[in-house]
Amino acid sequence: MIQDAFVLSFKNLKHRGLRSWLTLLGIFIGVTAVVSLISLGNGLQAAVSSQFGVSSTDLLTVQASGVSNGPPGSGAVVPLTTYDLNEIEKLSSVKRAVGRDIVPVKAIFNKKAIFTYATNVPSGSDRQFVYKEISAKAESGRLLKDGDIGKIVLGYKFGTDSSGFGKAIVPGNSITVQNKTFQVIGILAKQGSFILDNVIYMNQNDLNSISNYGNKVDLIAVEPVDKNNINKTKNDIENLLLRLRNVKKDSENFQISTPEASLAQVNQVLGGVQIFIVIVASISIFIGAIGIVNTMTTSVLERRKDIGIMKSIGATNAQIFAQFFIESSLLGLVGGFVGAIAGELLGIIGTVSINSLINGKLPIMINLGLIISALVGSFLIGGVAGIIPAMRAASQNPVEALKE
Repeated sequence: MIQDAFVLSFKNLKHRGLRSWLTLLGIFIGVTAVVSLISLGNGLQAAVSSQFGVSSTDLLTVQASGVSNGPPGSGAVVPLTTYDLNEIEKLSSVKRAVGRDIVPVKAIFNKKAIFTYATNVPSGSDRQFVYKEISAKAESGRLLKDGDIGKIVLGYKFGTDSSGFGKAIVPGNSITVQNKTFQVIGILAKQGSFILDNVIYMNQNDLNSISNYGNKVDLIAVEPVDKNNINKTKNDIENLLLRLRNVKKDSENFQISTPEASLAQVNQVLGGVQIFIVIVASISIFIGAIGIVNTMTTSVLERRKDIGIMKSIGATNAQIFAQFFIESSLLGLVGGFVGAIAGELLGIIGTVSINSLINGKLPIMINLGLIISALVGSFLIGGVAGIIPAMRAASQNPVEALKE
């Protein structure tokens, strides 16, 4: 009997043609929006994760923040210094502290200029530590070594036609950075990070020669002695900098964070935006449900004679109810199915676009759980929307229905 009800429901939906498709529109738009936005949200979170450029969450990052007491209107941030770096490294809870400088520069190649960033690569054992943390591998050429002078390594994007220079750079080429010529000795392998794939890497002395940083340090990467007690290291550094920079707690002009904590904050914001957008998209689903109620109510009125005939030949109220309930559920299911497919396609297109934008390598995945949830949800929404019309159909008096 149930099978017959499904077959008859499909025939009725097909018979109504345009009205059925218009009814599906609200469910289709809502499910498409929800599925595509959740897929894009997941891809965006993965993209943001890749942009942090550090493979380990066991590191602390120390940066300057706030405004100094310089001349009025100067707005100068009190920078970290090499003295701060050396004092942090002396702490018993710190295994290693590495200073990193990030300098905005103008680079010229192939008679074209772009603005990007250059960063230092420290010497000695700190060099291998940095290479490990950013997963640096040479796509072509080699990495920088101690003693390299006038040589640089470029992020992956510089080795492609989309570098901004009009053609790809290869090891052996020379480029001008801040009016000084450097030889390119290597191109890094693709990391899928907008930051790491677009940076110029050079040894500290070469970076000093094109900038006026002096003893300033942009950030300090800290490796704790005990990675399971990273909060102790954080507290030790905080107390030290409060004393060195002569500031009080809650008025710090510096911040200490881990990539994991920063990523959690970003994901929290993205999650909130995602929830808001899904709520807005759910309005369309609600409108679609109202459309199903309207369509099924109209269908009951149009088919009163059919209902009377069915009851006169022995159909029960339960069977009439099931017929119209299944019909409304199928309206929701078909709209949900088409919407889920369209949503996943939009999600795939969005992932490809994100990869193209950030030069990333996010995998394209089909979220079967999300699709199944959308199908079940749309089927239930259609069924709930059809309950009242189905009850009205089941309560029809067969004699009165046949008279009409």
